Amino acid sequence: MRYTRLGTTGLEVSAVTLGCMSWGDPARGWHPWILDEDAARPLITAAWEAGVTVFDTANVYAAGSSEEVTGKILREIAPREEYVLATKVHGRMRPGPNGAGLSRRAIMTEIDASLTRLGTDHVDLYQIHRWDPATPIEETMEALHDVVKAGKARYIGASSMYAWQFATAQHVAERHGWTTFVSMQNHYNLLYREEEREMLPYCEDSGVGVLPWSPLARGRLTRDWDATTARSEGDEWGRNLYPDSDRVIVDTVAAVAERRGVSRAQVALAWLMAQPAVTSPIVGVTKPHHLTDAVAAVDLELTAEELAELAAPYEPHRIVGH
Repeated sequence: MRYTRLGTTGLEVSAVTLGCMSWGDPARGWHPWILDEDAARPLITAAWEAGVTVFDTANVYAAGSSEEVTGKILREIAPREEYVLATKVHGRMRPGPNGAGLSRRAIMTEIDASLTRLGTDHVDLYQIHRWDPATPIEETMEALHDVVKAGKARYIGASSMYAWQFATAQHVAERHGWTTFVSMQNHYNLLYREEEREMLPYCEDSGVGVLPWSPLARGRLTRDWDATTARSEGDEWGRNLYPDSDRVIVDTVAAVAERRGVSRAQVALAWLMAQPAVTSPIVGVTKPHHLTDAVAAVDLELTAEELAELAAPYEPHRIVGH
């Protein structure tokens, strides 16, 4: 495993982040394919043993039970000071007023609820899951600053939004002397590169770490274009993310993987890790080989010609994921 700094902070993170959306309590609804605690334990343990030190979850994943499972297993296998625990706030956790969003009320309520579920007194990275147009950004940033000053979070981060929104949030925090975001968790992979227009250059210029979600395009980059999985067959939102014109990119990944004698997942992840703005892709796993491929990708160095070959077929996409 390789380790690097998260943006310009002193925090060291592994080159792979384990996404924890794949497990929780199946009885709480969420998705039919999620894993229960017993199925998640060997995957989280294997990730830790492979050198993964960053674990990313969210309060909304499986109605909070992803946090419960993730926190419980990590407490069993690793010292708290040796792993980086990240979670998110924004999504709806209960019906009615104040059950979602980024108001001061919501943030203060949800950080305590997340810490209880995770079984810890702090998270290392507390992220806003999306932009909240209903709440003044000043209110959100001051509340996040107070969370940090209370010792409940070490750093704060953001997720998918427009670059102007992210820049506005940073400016507001800087103007008031509040804590600024150190990371951006955004939608970025070989099939979706719109972040290269504004967000990634802004992050590079301002020293913000980048933690891409869906680095394998919901598995599209790992299989033939027309192939399906149990997850993809029930993924209505994901079905419309990537147009049919992306087929040529998937075929290119397959060709490079065959020539190199490695999996398609390794090629797609190695391309992403080679992008200068990227710190640590967030990889979700439900099977052991998903993790094996992610770890192997860290050491796979694509040539300049291969990187160009993989990037060449891309065509502009509509903005999605915000």
